[in-house]
Amino acid sequence: MKENRGPERDLRLDLFRGLANWAIFLDHVPNNAIAWVTAKNYGFSDAADLFVFIAGYTVAFIYSKTMATKGFVVAAVGILGRAWQLYVAHILLFVIYVAAIGYVAQRYDHAHLLDEFNIRRLIADPIEFLKHGLLLEYKPLNLDVLPLYFVLMATFPPILWLLVRLPDLALAGSFAVYVAARTFGWNLPSYPDGMWYFNPFAWQFLFVIGAWIALDRKGRVEKLMRSRTAFSSAVFFLLFSLSITLAARFGVGELPMSVAELFIPNDKTNLAPYRILHFLALALVIVRLVPRSAPFLRLGVLRPALICGERSLEVFCAGIFLAFVAHFLIELVSPSIAFQLMVSIAGIVAMTAVAQYRTWIKGVGSSTSAHLRTVR
Repeated sequence: MKENRGPERDLRLDLFRGLANWAIFLDHVPNNAIAWVTAKNYGFSDAADLFVFIAGYTVAFIYSKTMATKGFVVAAVGILGRAWQLYVAHILLFVIYVAAIGYVAQRYDHAHLLDEFNIRRLIADPIEFLKHGLLLEYKPLNLDVLPLYFVLMATFPPILWLLVRLPDLALAGSFAVYVAARTFGWNLPSYPDGMWYFNPFAWQFLFVIGAWIALDRKGRVEKLMRSRTAFSSAVFFLLFSLSITLAARFGVGELPMSVAELFIPNDKTNLAPYRILHFLALALVIVRLVPRSAPFLRLGVLRPALICGERSLEVFCAGIFLAFVAHFLIELVSPSIAFQLMVSIAGIVAMTAVAQYRTWIKGVGSSTSAHLRTVR
């Protein structure tokens, strides 16, 4: 989730990754009217699709360079090290999240939260459920993304090796797994019942698409971006997606039944093809309208989103926890739009503060290390 700070850094990745973190926070607050500003209400894809795509893009961009200069083994160790960080972050978030929900439910007599956030059975049988939590089989509500990202990262080294040598074959293989998963129902089991909310066999395809685009050395993506036909088609599909999504939100009476059955409900678990097409269409339009050198990307007003994109893992974890806090405050104090707005803004400010603090700590650590090397 984090890139080099080299001269080739693309600020658009940080910007939209930061905005995705904010959107995930807003979307995870139940009945939050402010979440109407997020992308999920206006098309087939949402912040999760953006998150996974950028993750694939950045890990391929970074570690393909490592592989070229230091070899595959070093690159693979780096990727697996990052996967371990994700696992540790998830376990820490899991423990803090469950403890906070359990405390609030008991302290304020809100026992319904135990069912709403899927932790009642954990409290009844903590040893068994914690074991399955460590195995990523049991996940309380909203703790689905990091396990998906961990699996995608942990299995990525051989895919990167193939992407560097035979990128089209790697993409075709990923597509084959995606089709098989949707055709034969491949998924990972959840405990005590059900399957993963984000099917990794399906979502890996969007991750690999991002990686494939990052390593496109034939200029095919660049050529597609300049195509007027591709741009017009993307705009048309975005408008079509908007109309279908709004119809689903406000009633499908005006839609032909054959159309409604194709797109409603939106299949997020198995990453429906129209979600991928919508995201890629949106990405194409944004890249055309927001060039890499756009001066406004360096405006101070965008700094909060940029820094939340730079410190994506920490901000994501904070956002998941803050979404629960926001939900509890809205339920406890007031469900009014004004209070929802205040809590939503406060959450984004807190996420930005976490990002700023982590950046400051890293800077202090780097300065201290440099000073010690000079003294020695």
